[in-house]
Amino acid sequence: MRVLVFGTFDQFHPGHEFVLHEASARGELWVVVARDHTVERIKKRKPVESEDDRKKKIESLFPDAHVVLGDNDDYLAPVRTIAPDLILLGYDQKLPPGVMESDLPYPIERLPAFEPEKYKSSLRRPS
Repeated sequence: MRVLVFGTFDQFHPGHEFVLHEASARGELWVVVARDHTVERIKKRKPVESEDDRKKKIESLFPDAHVVLGDNDDYLAPVRTIAPDLILLGYDQKLPPGVMESDLPYPIERLPAFEPEKYKSSLRRPS
């Protein structure tokens, strides 16, 4: 079973690790890492780490995972290419602008939070 997660994964922390472990426990792990300019466009700030560094971090921690960078123009292109059996979303993860859950013709599950008072990305971001 192909299990897909996607996100920025900036300043990788135990909350990210929880999501990836949950996904890998359910099947073959596929990870789409957001492109730098996509992060800036959506979140109105640059990521702390480059897309290549974020991708390499995941590859080093999850060597069996298939880790790819997102598409520059079409958020759903890698999703269609991977054709997952399941998409897992983080507890507070938002889909990209203009994308609705109904646009994803695959089962979707939302994972519970993992110590969000300590590991929520926005709390860890430098001021």
